Amino acid sequence: MAASDAAWGMIGAFLGGLVIAGALVWSIRLGTKVRRREPGPPRPSDQPNPPPSGPVMESREMREPDEVPHAEDEGERLTPHEMHPSGSKRSEDQKRPRWRPGSSGSFGSAGSGAS
Repeated sequence: MAASDAAWGMIGAFLGGLVIAGALVWSIRLGTKVRRREPGPPRPSDQPNPPPSGPVMESREMREPDEVPHAEDEGERLTPHEMHPSGSKRSEDQKRPRWRPGSSGSFGSAGSGAS
């Protein structure tokens, strides 16, 4: 009796494995069919081209914070169109700040930290 229960368990496990293997094969075939219907990768001629004047150059500028405008009356509030479009504006001084030796160090660098 015990041997027949073990045999039925083995048969059940084998059939379950066959069902799972069949489902995997079916899903791979379905995926292959779907993939065949999709368009192929773009050709090199379909890729974007740089403008005739050449590549666009990167621009760098120093920025400074832009003050938030205040409402004229304390009871008023500002609406979005009264706000500035950006949180910063172009700085008058376009010289980049440079690091001076001995002026500062990173945290924990054991430098002099002299100002």
